[in-house]
Amino acid sequence: MSQHQSAEPAKPKSVLRGHRTQVHATAFIRSNHRLATGDADGFVVIWDLTIMRPRAVWRAHTNAILTVADWGDNRIITHGRDNRLVVWKLALEDESAMSTALPLDESAPERTRPWILHILEVNTMNFCSFASCAIRSDNSLDELLIAVPNTLETEAIDIFHLPSQDRRYTIHLGSKTEQKGMVMSLSLFLCGEHLTLAAAYESGLAIVARLGENETWDILYRAQVHSQPVLSLDVAPQKDFFLTSGADAIIAKHPIPPPCPLARESQQSRQANRKNTEAANSSLSSAAISPESSPAIPIPIPPRQSNLIIETQPLKTINTKHSGQQGLRIRSDGKIFATAGWDSKVRVYSIKTMTELAVLKWHEVGCYATAFATLADKQSSNLVTPNTHRNKSKDGAATTGNIDNEGTTLTALPKPGQLSVKDRRINMAREAHWLAAGSKDGKISLWDIY
Repeated sequence: MSQHQSAEPAKPKSVLRGHRTQVHATAFIRSNHRLATGDADGFVVIWDLTIMRPRAVWRAHTNAILTVADWGDNRIITHGRDNRLVVWKLALEDESAMSTALPLDESAPERTRPWILHILEVNTMNFCSFASCAIRSDNSLDELLIAVPNTLETEAIDIFHLPSQDRRYTIHLGSKTEQKGMVMSLSLFLCGEHLTLAAAYESGLAIVARLGENETWDILYRAQVHSQPVLSLDVAPQKDFFLTSGADAIIAKHPIPPPCPLARESQQSRQANRKNTEAANSSLSSAAISPESSPAIPIPIPPRQSNLIIETQPLKTINTKHSGQQGLRIRSDGKIFATAGWDSKVRVYSIKTMTELAVLKWHEVGCYATAFATLADKQSSNLVTPNTHRNKSKDGAATTGNIDNEGTTLTALPKPGQLSVKDRRINMAREAHWLAAGSKDGKISLWDIY
């Protein structure tokens, strides 16, 4: 009997039902209290994870949604295949004015939409989700850089600035005659103080480039380990590597070369050279009197531009024997990652060993998107081990509490003292090790694992 129970597959902690069409995008927002999901009809649903019910529902686009993300605590960004990227104003206090009628309810009146802050006309022919990088200016105004495929050239990449909506860069990585195919996946981030771009292409090629002097983008890494189009990539929290998955069965771990110390040194040297030159010039008058005491004028060190070494070897590749894994996401502690499979399975892997830790099977049709809740710092040193997680299925403590939008019962985490039901729900939403998976069936499964 115990052997039969231990062999039972894990079950989702909760299932959110309400989308009429396939779910393409999932994202945890508001400190894990909310889950944002987007579907093929252009609907966005903001789920309250303390009660597993919708708080805001609206149609953001007239075509399928590629990505949903937050920008601070009061803005939501949606990217649709109607060639638009929209920034919406939706603070916590704005949710009370929003409709909660789910997309399945076709009789619902027209739903109120949040206030639109920005609209970017972008290219979505590539099926490539946007990438963003937050920056902060001297006057403390929030700024964001948005990377998307170029409108005219599907191999090129545009970077826009918000809130100005100006296009800052148009990037061609490599030769224009090279057959890279369309840009399929992007990530834009700061590596130290250096703006860095990771891009993957229809041909299976992956490239890392960094913004250098004179507004040029220097390629630091390029490798083609996929034989089919890359479907997704994600960058590690430490910004030292990134992972890619594709239409083939390969998952690859790629390096992100660190900023060159010589380049930093040359910048510091140039500043020192200017000071030394000024001092040297001031000494030339005395040199006319005493030539033997004339100091040598230092030669400025040019920026390290021409001697860049392009890395070409991935850190590791694995053949999973399962083609069509997308929606790859790395958890915030950098220990595990997950993929959504065309075969309906969500797979969890170890970052360190790149081995498969768990196969989560609940959906009957293909999965498209995954998302991890951000772990609190105090949890990073007290993670549930894989063995502990698998054993929990014996008593149902971790995997059999199936909660959907028809119910609100939650299992509280043990806490000292007496907590109200509301407080227990809030703690559960904030501290659970959530993994969300969006599927072609219009449902979102929530797993509490590892």
